[in-house]
Amino acid sequence: MRLTVLLLLGALVAPASALADVVSLAPSQDGTIHSEDGALSNGVGEFVFSGRTGLSFNRRALLAFDVARHLPPGSKITQVTLTLHVSQNPSAAQPEPFVLHRVRAAWGEGTSNAGQPGGFGTAATPNDATWTHRLWDTAVWATPGGDFAGAASAVAVVPVTDDGVVTWGSTAALVADVQEWLDRPASDFGWILIGNETANRTARRFDSRESRHPHYRPVLTIEFVPPAGKTSR
Repeated sequence: MRLTVLLLLGALVAPASALADVVSLAPSQDGTIHSEDGALSNGVGEFVFSGRTGLSFNRRALLAFDVARHLPPGSKITQVTLTLHVSQNPSAAQPEPFVLHRVRAAWGEGTSNAGQPGGFGTAATPNDATWTHRLWDTAVWATPGGDFAGAASAVAVVPVTDDGVVTWGSTAALVADVQEWLDRPASDFGWILIGNETANRTARRFDSRESRHPHYRPVLTIEFVPPAGKTSR
């Protein structure tokens, strides 16, 4: 009985910082880069694309989230998941792995809009990210196709579907990425999503932050323990 009472008292006086909080974030910017032409982008289109087309061209999606704006400084990140909605896949497609890598340089989202269906891209506008430029047309990637960490932050197998949700589950690397972005906001350049680029017809179309359907937009879900007396912003 005495032990039970002590445990209950301990729970009552436990600091508030021990209680986890959860926040769900929309991207602060996103876009698609196209391997066939360094002047193509799709900054504010409804969709982002990743994978390889039937014409042997690669697509890579960029997504960034303003973590420091929404979490109190000093928080400890414990779980991270990214959820995207798949709205189209090529004919004769197969389930394919799609990999998130942490981006190492600042990139932009201009006003380019490739419309429907969007996969061919359109002419880049100022500050768009393209295959050659991280900011069109004033700053280039050190490596065409994006500057990113070689190690994967997370991998998810995307099924063959024109209406499905895919989640990149929490990994130590995803947690470390978001923790870094919270602690050092100047390093927050988001992720690049890369599909199978060794075979044709692996590309997928995902809804972007500009999707006309709010419930289809990307969501970054972060579980964290705030400092004592603090909550999410």
